[in-house]
Amino acid sequence: MADFYLTPITATVLFVVAVISGYRYRRVWKTEGPAWQAWLYGSIAAGALLSLGFLPLKGG
Repeated sequence: MADFYLTPITATVLFVVAVISGYRYRRVWKTEGPAWQAWLYGSIAAGALLSLGFLPLKGG
């Protein structure tokens, strides 16, 4: 399990992906778009945030 960690760059990329996916999820939800898009963007955002929350950050 010691091999699973995030570097600051990957954590930043994951955070940006989570923000963009969350924005897209909200946009699809507000316009009552296709349910598969809401599931897709929501799952990507959730996966990114769970990774940020539970994987340790390894410094430089």
